[in-house]
Amino acid sequence: MAYILGIIIVILFFLALHYFTELTTSQKAITTGITLSIIFGAIAYNSYTNAQQEKMLNVVIKYNQDKTVKCNNLDINKSNFTLSIGTYTFIGKEGTPYYSQMISASECE
Repeated sequence: MAYILGIIIVILFFLALHYFTELTTSQKAITTGITLSIIFGAIAYNSYTNAQQEKMLNVVIKYNQDKTVKCNNLDINKSNFTLSIGTYTFIGKEGTPYYSQMISASECE
């Protein structure tokens, strides 16, 4: 729904640019190019962050299913690490060789 609203706003912007300005054709083309590059950059950034978030959530789901997760050449599992839900960080348990070691879930595969 947000994309539809965004497209409507862009169309209104280009209509105003076409009918109500005294810009030359080259100035309108430059303005259009800059506007489109900003829009496509925002869409690309949004897609990238969604992919990163999905990857991190898949790691957390795998950990919660009692499977071993690979992070920075370490094997992360429930016997050696706990998961901090607020920050999605794995923290080494007391009495293990990984005690107090913190690893972000975003660094895992």
